[in-house]
Amino acid sequence: MEAASLSLRPAPAAARAAFTALLARDFTVLRQNPGVFLARTIVQPLLFVFVLGYVNPRIGLGPSSGTGAVALSTALVAGMVAIVILFQGIQAVAFPLVTEFGYTREIEDRVLAPLPVQLVALEKVFGGALHGLLAALIVFPLAVVVPTAAPDLHIDWPVLLTLAPLAAIATSSLGLWFGTFFELRSVMAMFAILLTPMMFLGCTLFPWSALDAIPWVQVVALANPLTYVSEGFRAAVTGAPHLSLLAIYPVLIGLTGLMLSQGMRNFRKRVVA
Repeated sequence: MEAASLSLRPAPAAARAAFTALLARDFTVLRQNPGVFLARTIVQPLLFVFVLGYVNPRIGLGPSSGTGAVALSTALVAGMVAIVILFQGIQAVAFPLVTEFGYTREIEDRVLAPLPVQLVALEKVFGGALHGLLAALIVFPLAVVVPTAAPDLHIDWPVLLTLAPLAAIATSSLGLWFGTFFELRSVMAMFAILLTPMMFLGCTLFPWSALDAIPWVQVVALANPLTYVSEGFRAAVTGAPHLSLLAIYPVLIGLTGLMLSQGMRNFRKRVVA
């Protein structure tokens, strides 16, 4: 009955309805499995913040008070939000795609919806971005209260309200490319090989400006997309030094355009193959 009603609508209206229905389906699955979402959202960033911001200062391996402790917790709060948005972009988009193109073949059901194949891929990106923003809302207060010293928060609302959606879409677009480029048998290995250096060299645990002492690492960090997400959130929610927004926004926009176009092209090839 629903399919018949969609077919009677004008094509744009049917496409919008199908897009919304696919998105609602993904969030129904999320609502029915909140434990899985919370576990993959909270565990890793919370452990980082707990060990680096709480345990280490308490056992004498880091500053427990003063400007050093504040600087550490300030660096962590932006970095942890960046990490969780990156991981949600990969886990909410890439891993389901690998499964759907693999043994479940669920992707065949999705592409039967009355909308262009590219919009099916775009719905995946949009859903992953919303997952990332929701995860960031959960992790941000934890990253503020867990460290021994309160971070230096200075929220720039125009930057936050533009940077957060852009970062979420950029990482979800990366997830689309990741999930359509790699096969099921190699995706876990690629996940470790690519994402581990991205996470540790993406200025999540320290600001980019702190790398002045190691110039070659500072240059390498500029080739890491996560650096721009971390530094963007540093500009949006803290008073810490950060990369210029004139560099952050163009790089994230360019990354989104590149990964989204390549991912949608790969998605179409995989569907019609």
